[in-house]
Amino acid sequence: MINTSSSNRLGTVLVTGGAGFIGCAISAALVEAFDRVVVVDNLHPQIHASGQRPTELAESVELIIGDVTEAHTWDKVLTSVTPDVVIHLAAETGTAQSLNESTRHAHVNVVGTTQLLDGLSRHQKLPRRFVLSSSRAVYGEGAWVKNDGSMFYPGQRTSATLDAAQWDFPEATPVAMKASATFPAPVSVYGGTKLAQEHIITAWAKSFGIESVILRLQNVYGPGQSLINPYTGIMSLFCRMAMGGKSIPLYEDGDVRRDFILIDDVASAIVAGAISVTVQDKPMDIGSGEFQTIGTAAELIAKHYNAPAPHVTGQYRQGDVRHAWADVSDAERVLGWTPQYNLSQGIDLLANWIDAQPDVQPA
Repeated sequence: MINTSSSNRLGTVLVTGGAGFIGCAISAALVEAFDRVVVVDNLHPQIHASGQRPTELAESVELIIGDVTEAHTWDKVLTSVTPDVVIHLAAETGTAQSLNESTRHAHVNVVGTTQLLDGLSRHQKLPRRFVLSSSRAVYGEGAWVKNDGSMFYPGQRTSATLDAAQWDFPEATPVAMKASATFPAPVSVYGGTKLAQEHIITAWAKSFGIESVILRLQNVYGPGQSLINPYTGIMSLFCRMAMGGKSIPLYEDGDVRRDFILIDDVASAIVAGAISVTVQDKPMDIGSGEFQTIGTAAELIAKHYNAPAPHVTGQYRQGDVRHAWADVSDAERVLGWTPQYNLSQGIDLLANWIDAQPDVQPA
């Protein structure tokens, strides 16, 4: 539990994109830890259909509606806000979407970040710590080990190999992603913009003597996830398919490995990044600590809804990586954070939450 005595409260925290899935999930804990919590969010209709303040956002959080890519947003915010900690969540997400909306992703993720940094410098409101929610997408396919024990980076799979259903790399085994050991090599526009965020923030923070905490998140899911945004993950989509009695379609051969991490564990990691006494200026990985296949996740969801068994389609998406999961040992060591939920527990929590939502339509 966070110590809330007046002598231990941590001043003001500014959260960009803080009315979204992750922002709402961390809001109550931030209110407990900080004297003032200010959120900047544009309430984008892809996430906020009603355009209204989300009920999940803690009541005492100050919400300022604004676009992070506009300089006047930061002039407005920073006139009255002096942040001790900045948590930067605002981003356009979606691997597939980023291929067709590259400018939008680059504008929000890169220019939005630099506008924030310029505003902090312009108003001389430099925080003591900057926390970035980054992504496992920065790794691309990550590292693999050949049968002879040598490590290599296979790079992006081509259309030709995918059309031939050559899903894996021959005579090789994937390894867990770890910031201190795995070289980043994005294979999507989205991943490229997140890596750019990391580089920009690291350089800026070091120049001003500011602590930077970069957390590379794996596949986040759970209660509170948008049910209208098709680019925020497959778990809620699978639930809605199974709810409607459909067989869940599995891309490739169904054996794609992913690290599904429940929103509760992500929230506790980000809060730890904001309040921990100890930090490191190199990225850390946030995941469940194990991988599961897409097929396993779909089977658990189908079982919850008594839906037909999932089926393999052989389809694929450009920019998707074959396997991805995290080595979370650095975050455990530095932040004192440990994931608490396994996939089965998380799916039950997500499905039960979806079942309780009014007007949810099967997919």
